[in-house]
Amino acid sequence: MRITCPHCGDRDSREFSYKGHALALERPVPEAGAEAWDDYVHLRENPAGETRDLWHHHFGCGAWLVVTRNTLTHEVLGCELASEARR
Repeated sequence: MRITCPHCGDRDSREFSYKGHALALERPVPEAGAEAWDDYVHLRENPAGETRDLWHHHFGCGAWLVVTRNTLTHEVLGCELASEARR
């Protein structure tokens, strides 16, 4: 699988570390309550198809990325800096 880093260009996925679903960018506010935090920490989807995931360019520039990909075909549909994806 190839990932196009916004800083470094097209790279092999072995340069990156998978860090999970991009849900981590949607953290509840501290006052959200125990149920919201429990869901955030423990519940994860396992979609068949398109997903948005956090990746770290560990052996490259060190950027945190949100990679949109298809879990059935392994096709990478897009890649953006995590800081841009939060906006």
